[in-house]
Amino acid sequence: MQMKRTRAQESRAAIERLYITMRHLFNRGSYKPMGVSGEGLIQALMVLSPEIYGTLTDTEKIELDGLLYVMERLPKGIEECRYVRLISREGYETSHLVPLVPPRRKRNCYRLDDQIMYVEMTRGRSDIYDILTHLTFLYIESKKILRNSTDPKGKISSNWEMLEEFVRKERDGEELDMECASAYLSHIIGRTFEETLGAVKKFAKSSNSNSLFSIVYHLGKVAMEETNLGLDREISFSATLRERIGHHVYGELWADRIKEKLLEKNLIHRPIHIISANLHSVLNTVYAHQALGCGSFEEIEQVATDISVKSKNNQGKKIQDYAEKHGFIDLPDESGTNIGAQIIDTAHLQKSSLIPGTSLPDDPEKRPVLVVMDYAFGEQAYECFDELLKPYSKNGKKYPLNVVSTSIMGKAGILHGGKGDLMVPNSHVFEGTADNYPFRNELKKSDFEGYGLGVYSGSMITVLGTSLQNREILTYFMESSWNAVGLEMEGAHYQKAIQSASKIRGSIRSNVKVLYAYYASDNPLETGSTLASGALGMEGVRPTYLITYKILEKLFK
Repeated sequence: MQMKRTRAQESRAAIERLYITMRHLFNRGSYKPMGVSGEGLIQALMVLSPEIYGTLTDTEKIELDGLLYVMERLPKGIEECRYVRLISREGYETSHLVPLVPPRRKRNCYRLDDQIMYVEMTRGRSDIYDILTHLTFLYIESKKILRNSTDPKGKISSNWEMLEEFVRKERDGEELDMECASAYLSHIIGRTFEETLGAVKKFAKSSNSNSLFSIVYHLGKVAMEETNLGLDREISFSATLRERIGHHVYGELWADRIKEKLLEKNLIHRPIHIISANLHSVLNTVYAHQALGCGSFEEIEQVATDISVKSKNNQGKKIQDYAEKHGFIDLPDESGTNIGAQIIDTAHLQKSSLIPGTSLPDDPEKRPVLVVMDYAFGEQAYECFDELLKPYSKNGKKYPLNVVSTSIMGKAGILHGGKGDLMVPNSHVFEGTADNYPFRNELKKSDFEGYGLGVYSGSMITVLGTSLQNREILTYFMESSWNAVGLEMEGAHYQKAIQSASKIRGSIRSNVKVLYAYYASDNPLETGSTLASGALGMEGVRPTYLITYKILEKLFK
């Protein structure tokens, strides 16, 4: 008897095909996205139809929010390039080439000429899979643009000719009738005039993206040249990238710099608390109490809000100046991981409390050291945490770290509730594998109640890519016995590193405290609330600072 597969099972199989194909193409060294190999990726992505890519499967409509989301994470001008080459850190940073750095996915990219874009990959496989998924989305959209710009006999439409003229005017700095241009563009992208004009304005506000006119034109132009002139597009991977991937090259450089600084400052033997969070919330939470005398979470939250507004006052500068004189060490990334780090030596704090309601030991030698690291990306979390938790070796001597706790504050997609709500996990389930990581979380749901935010507790799904999830898969995780409350990309990787370091290798204490909490950056099941709908903005201040405050309160109260 033949069993019919559910939509969730078909989607799961499509994700597996995507990753197997990507891995094969990576090992092969290059592929043509519109050739046989690329067609395999396109078909798998079409079957999957992820929520973040909206109208991907529509044969005429261009997905506008998804397109903006992708363009803010890829180098500016990539739509103009026929060749994309993914490279490791190979010395281009010392060349005369000016790096292009996308603001939403910081990585060095280099435009060699009109045709070629080099993109540095230093965050591991997750980063490579992420960019290949985004590029596949672009190629699907380019086929729609080509189809909408020609008639069945292949003749170029007048709408395309007018778009070409508008792009020329824009390039030459001539005045453009935005409404007239949007009217022509709407036919090429299969959208209403109102939708098109709104999207044009959104793209105009992006610091990383060319105009929507230019992006649509160049995506269509490169597709036409491939179809009509045989000028194939190609994605390739450098030999050095293929050689280095999976060997923790960048994670080791990153971790050694932190441990070297701890040794240099004679802090490596002190109680160490590692916190993965953003690089402002721990700094502002600790030093708003120290420098400005904030005596409650609400007062710290207000300071953080004022700093975010920037124009209100100079409290941020006061905190920074005070911090630099009282135990704060900034370690901007030099390794290529794009993960900045900070060290806070609490022995230099003037108050005997770290934050309101806590107490610090009188003996400076017993005072804790906070090591704060910025957000990692996917598998990179394992690479960096695994290297950080290892003893530091120098001149033939090993220096183990006295790690007391590891805390992870992350942003995640929520399956109940909405943007800004909180998730407190009790386990991580790694999507597509039998790997699951139950753990004792020192943070509890009750710690966050009473602050006006939704709080949910259950398992978190660590996914292979947030841009590969669709409604059916997410609904299955939410409604099945997995009892999932959210999805993210790093939790299982962090936990794998923590458990191997504490339970197997013995490089840190076996009873290390573990604290996890996430705030919702999006709800992928809710139309208009996916990652493509934009960042949290000021709504993110309370959840970010509340998690930070509760981590510090739980550790030191």
